[in-house]
Amino acid sequence: MTRFGINHSKFGPLGWRRVSRPVDIVVALGLVGLLAIAGGVLQYRLGPARTLVGAARVIDGDSLRLAGEELRLQGLDAPELRQSGTDGSGRTVDCGRMARRALERLLARGIVTCEIGKVDRYGRGLAQCRQGETDINATLVREGHAVAYGGYRAEEAQAKAAGRGIWAYRFEPPESWRRAQGR
Repeated sequence: MTRFGINHSKFGPLGWRRVSRPVDIVVALGLVGLLAIAGGVLQYRLGPARTLVGAARVIDGDSLRLAGEELRLQGLDAPELRQSGTDGSGRTVDCGRMARRALERLLARGIVTCEIGKVDRYGRGLAQCRQGETDINATLVREGHAVAYGGYRAEEAQAKAAGRGIWAYRFEPPESWRRAQGR
C-alpha cells in the first residue's frame, strides 16, 4: 500500500523483518552508543599522541615537567626519592636521589623532545623522551638508574651484568617498595 508516495514494507533494507519503528530507533541508538564507548576506550588506551619540546625540569628519577605538563617516562621505573638501598658493607645508599641526579644530568644537556602516547592512572602523560640522538628512557635503564617496566629489558640486563647504578647495591624494586609504603 502506498501512502503519500511512500511504499511501506514489513521488511527492512536488508530483508530483515521489521518489528517497529521505535525498536529500530532504539537498536540504532544502541549501536551508535557502543561505537562511541569503543572509541572512548580506544582513545583512553592509546592516549593523545602528541609531541612536547623544550627545557625540562626533573621531578624525580622517572618524572619530569615539560611545557607545564608533568610527564612520566614510559617503560621504566626508577626508585622513589625516599627509597634507599645498601652497599656491600651495609651502608645506606640513597637510590632515589641518585636516580633523580642522573635524570638531572641528562636534562641539563639542553632541549628535550618527548613523544606522549598514553596517560597513566594519575593523568600524567607517558613519554618517550630524547635529547638529540640520545634516548633518555633507555639511557636511564642502561646506566642502572631505573628498572625496566614494560620495556628496555636488554638495557636492564646490561646494567645488571655490569653492576651499574642501583644494580651495584641491594635494593627493593620500586614497585614493591611503594606497596610496602602503602602507596
